[in-house]
Amino acid sequence: MPPSTHHLRLGSGLVLMSYISLHLFNHMLGIVSLSLAEAGLRLSIRLWQSLPGTVLLYGAFALHFALALQTIHQRRHWQLPAREWLRLWSGFSLPLLLIGHAVNTRVATSFYGFHPSYEKIIAGPISGGSQGWQIALLAPGWVHGCMGLWITVRRHVQSRRTRVALATVFVAVPLLSAAGFLRLARTIEPHETLLVAHAAEARPRAASLASWRHVLLGTYLLLIVGSFVAGRWRDARTGDATAP
Repeated sequence: MPPSTHHLRLGSGLVLMSYISLHLFNHMLGIVSLSLAEAGLRLSIRLWQSLPGTVLLYGAFALHFALALQTIHQRRHWQLPAREWLRLWSGFSLPLLLIGHAVNTRVATSFYGFHPSYEKIIAGPISGGSQGWQIALLAPGWVHGCMGLWITVRRHVQSRRTRVALATVFVAVPLLSAAGFLRLARTIEPHETLLVAHAAEARPRAASLASWRHVLLGTYLLLIVGSFVAGRWRDARTGDATAP
């Protein structure tokens, strides 16, 4: 029996949630030390940049995104409750934020000889004055994933104590992650030579990476708008066909 759309969405979402959670927990290690965060980053790179990890992660993203486009195309009305708008916003805004990060790390690693480390990853936002933007990168994905998981398990969670514990985790993880990132930034920021060296290293590939970002962002937005327009066109044709 082939898996249902629900199971495909849940399975791909769990893979993406695992990726986001590991990144958040890795930032949290910065509360302890830069060296511990670097060790966690190396393990994360070994996992997600291996062939199985790459296929699993990008396959899950492609599947989850395709199902989201299908939902946009098939939806016939948009009178939704506020929580559903929040879930849609958080889900579709995550790639908008992560495209730049993915290009600056994964694309730069695969095609331009970049070797990621926390020093380099954090030095970039510090040099550009965008530390706050970097901290916010994973927040929409965390919100979207937690809402999706809650919709799946809420009927099994009857205890008020369990609900409070889950809500505490929902709030605490991104806050602790932000605290770890800020501590890492404070550790690196005084080392001006490191910031200058990072800027010099990044400059030769900046234009090429900017082109990657523009193409990927444009493709992403085009697919969303195209799915919406195609759905409304289908509705208009169906309405014309059924009109007396």
